[in-house]
Amino acid sequence: MLKINSFTFNPFQENTYVLSDETNQCVIVDPGCYTPEEKSELANFIESNKLKPVKILLTHAHIDHVLGINFLAGKYNLPIVMNAIEIELLKSAGVYGQMWGVQVEPSPDPTEFLEDGDVFKFGSIELEVLFTPGHSPGSLSYFHRSSGQLLAGDVLFNGSIGRTDLPGGNFEILEKSIRTKLYTLPDNVIVFSGHGPTTTIGREKRGNPFVSE
Repeated sequence: MLKINSFTFNPFQENTYVLSDETNQCVIVDPGCYTPEEKSELANFIESNKLKPVKILLTHAHIDHVLGINFLAGKYNLPIVMNAIEIELLKSAGVYGQMWGVQVEPSPDPTEFLEDGDVFKFGSIELEVLFTPGHSPGSLSYFHRSSGQLLAGDVLFNGSIGRTDLPGGNFEILEKSIRTKLYTLPDNVIVFSGHGPTTTIGREKRGNPFVSE
């Protein structure tokens, strides 16, 4: 059974997710913990629940989603899993940090790469990998079909979509990703986004002002 716990971190109010199963293995998705207090909050949650971290999983590599990678990778000796297209973004996080006035600890190199159609596994959990570019060149979404839960990163939000004015962003590509990869999922699928509250596929298809059915 997939359990999803969320935390909102850093000046960008980014959602970090901890995925776990009945074996207590866990994966940290988009670790955005930035301050010492945020890092302690996440580590304390993991340890107080006796979770066993096995990997760091990225939807994409924008600065707000990677601020805690160095901390977690070092503390738990975790491999980093992502789309290879995002490597340059990950390496450029420090440059973007200077632009935003945010100090970025350099990330270790990723060691595992995912593409559209792959299945990401940990413990008893299998996540279908969906290639959903547009907000960033190599954005991935992760769908747990048996529970109807989707981790959409910054592709689709409650009542909004990911911005496309950042380097590598493209509205037409993002719209295609949403229509062909996300809106084809069942309406009752719960969407866990990179910012803001959860939503459902059906709600966004009916009322999203940027990409509606």
